[in-house]
Order: sequence, then structure tokens, then C-alpha cells
Amino acid sequence: MLFLMEPSLLKTAYEYCESVTRKHARSFYFAAKFLPREKRRAVYPIYAFCRHVDDAVDEANGSAESRREAVARWESRLRDVYTGKVDYNSEQPSDQDLVFIAWNDLLKKYRFDIKLPIELIKGVIQDTEIDRYATFDDLYVYCYRVASTVGLMSSEILGYSEKSALGNAEALGIAMQLTNILRDVGEDAERGRIYLPREDLDRFGVSDKQIIERRIDANFIELMKFEIARAREFYRRGNAGIGYLDRDSRFTVAAASTVYSGILKRIEKQRYDVFAERARTSFGWKVRQIPSAYRLAGRSALFLEAGTD
Repeated sequence: MLFLMEPSLLKTAYEYCESVTRKHARSFYFAAKFLPREKRRAVYPIYAFCRHVDDAVDEANGSAESRREAVARWESRLRDVYTGKVDYNSEQPSDQDLVFIAWNDLLKKYRFDIKLPIELIKGVIQDTEIDRYATFDDLYVYCYRVASTVGLMSSEILGYSEKSALGNAEALGIAMQLTNILRDVGEDAERGRIYLPREDLDRFGVSDKQIIERRIDANFIELMKFEIARAREFYRRGNAGIGYLDRDSRFTVAAASTVYSGILKRIEKQRYDVFAERARTSFGWKVRQIPSAYRLAGRSALFLEAGTD
């Protein structure tokens, strides 16, 4: 049995989770603003959990063992909250306490399978231990863990009419993480990390050395075009499920998809130079995408309704 929480502390916990989302996930936060209040409030603890687990790894100095220990503490607290135990300093709760206080309340209304946040934790650890991927299938596992899990948990809040919507949510998570990877090729190269699958680099004649040296040529451009097309195919699969969502959630997912896929257009506009400048979308640009997002939400719903006639 999950215990009752003091209303003022619960309010503080949710407000903290919102502040984390607003600061670190601007596109996610922008799209969430179109949800009804209760759903909007509920998605913030999911992102705050993701952010804190990632920060726990970044802040763990030293060996891989120390990073694993840091994440293990988060996993232990997560398992506790699933059994109704939330241990915290009531006088001065830490930021971590606030995240789990919000999760304790969240689990009263929405039952996420604990496998999903555990998979996310595995993805965070994976990111500290693997800096190359041989195949796209290998990369897919990573993308699923750090992105699709978020979409699958969020789906329980957004609401859906068909279980197949979860497959669409998984695809949209893959699309968004691939977009992150393409946007951040330059920044990741500075840290000696290359997420693009080695099989793709070999196919297009691009070496690790070329990426680390930040050199663009015809081969690199063709590689980027290929990866952008792959990401767009996953957006297509993800968008196909928008009509399965509750009516009051469709526009938010359409907005998130439209805004995030816009990063791919920005990369193209930069002539695939992901080294000189990080592809970004401004707030004004996001606002201008609202009509496109409405059209996407409407098309998806009409397509599914036509299919049931």
C-alpha cells in the first residue's frame, strides 16, 4: 500500500520535477504544455527520474564500479517505491527524495511495469561502458533503453485504446534518440564516442578517425542522409499510432514528433555539418510548427477511423 503524502510536500515534489524538465528537456516540456493539467503534471516525474539517474552516473567519479554503485542506489530506491516504501528526510528532503515522493504518488494512479525504468537504468550504465556499436541492432537496444522506455511509461499517462499503440510509442522513442545521435555527432566525437553503427560507417567509407577529426566529405554526407532517412522511417511508424491515443493526448505527441523531427531538417539546412554547429530549434520555430502538429494529429486519427469502417 502506497502511503499518503503531505499535500504541501507533494506539491513541492511535482514542482521540482517540472523545473527539471523545463531546464533540461525544452522540446519535451514545450509539447507537454498542451496536455490537460493532471496528465501534464504526471509526465514530469518520469523525465526527472531519467535526468537524475543520468546525473548520478556523471557525478560518480572514478571507476566503473563507482558508477554502478551510484546507479544501484537509484535502482534500490525505485524498487522500494514500487513496494510502497519512501524513506526521506521530512525536514529537508533532497532533490532525489522529491523525485521519489512524486513517483510514490504517480504509482497510485498509473502502474508502469518496473521493467521499464529498470531498462532505462541499464541504458544509462550501457552508455558508460560502450562507446561503439557494431550494428544497428546493437544500437537499437541502447535507443530502446534510454528513449523508448520513456515513451512507453508516458503512454500509460496519455491513455490509449489499442495495445498496438505501444509499438508505435517504441518506434517514436527510437526516432527521437536517433535524432539526438545525429545532432550530437560532433559533441560525441570530442568525447571519443561514436554512436553511428560501424556497419554503416563501413558501408559509406567513413572511418572513426574521420569523424573524430570532424572531416566532412561526400561519403559522410551520404552516411548522414542514410541515417536521417532511417530516423524518418521510425517517425512514420511512431506517428501512425497517434490516433490510438486519448483525444486530449494526441496533439502533444504530434507536437513532440513534429518539433523533434525538425532537428533533422535543421541538419539538412546546415548541409550535414554537425561539427561546426549543433542543430537547434528555437522557441519561435516550435510555435510555428503548431499547425503542422494539429494536421498530423488529425491525419493519424482519420486514418485509423477509416481503417475501422
